Amino acid sequence: MVSWMKKTLLFLVLTGISLAADAGAIESLRSFVRETQSARAQFSQTVLARNGEIRQQASGTMVFLRPGRFRWTYDKPYEQLIVGDGSRLWVYDKDLEQVTVKTLGEALGSSPAALLAGDNEIEKFFTLREAGSRDGLEWLEAVPKSRDTTFEHIRMGFAGGSLRLMELTDGLGNRTLIRFERLERNPRLDPQLFRFTPPKGVDVIGE
Repeated sequence: MVSWMKKTLLFLVLTGISLAADAGAIESLRSFVRETQSARAQFSQTVLARNGEIRQQASGTMVFLRPGRFRWTYDKPYEQLIVGDGSRLWVYDKDLEQVTVKTLGEALGSSPAALLAGDNEIEKFFTLREAGSRDGLEWLEAVPKSRDTTFEHIRMGFAGGSLRLMELTDGLGNRTLIRFERLERNPRLDPQLFRFTPPKGVDVIGE
């Protein structure tokens, strides 16, 4: 179970942040890509089975600096750090004393990160469509054009000029909900946040 949850967390690092939504959700995403170079927020995350059972809950903080630099820190229920430095993706599992590293381009691909921390070619990798209103939010759905993904679609719910909620659905019908709080757009970020050196004594897997 722990291994399954950790894989879920690794997948979710490549998910989103903040958008503005005044002229429709699709235009909000396009505007975000044009105008938002960095972001910082707190998040809470819930993984639901197809039958609605809660499988896992987590929380932490995230920052990103486009293109390709991000840092997700999971504080609960266990500590995990995921850093994209612009060329590589680092995943540090403190409990396992293990670091996994891979080329960032391979990790991003047509993943959710391409919607936010990637470049401007969103619609090269995703089919976008408006998804109506629900729970007081305006929704956008993004479906990856590549079949080499672990999810079926992403839904993003907007209100008050920001992304409030993301829903990610995998091929088995499991859903992951991510809620963002205290989101700040275009903050000044220390470049050191996006650099990672494996601690001494940990196992490093990958490149």
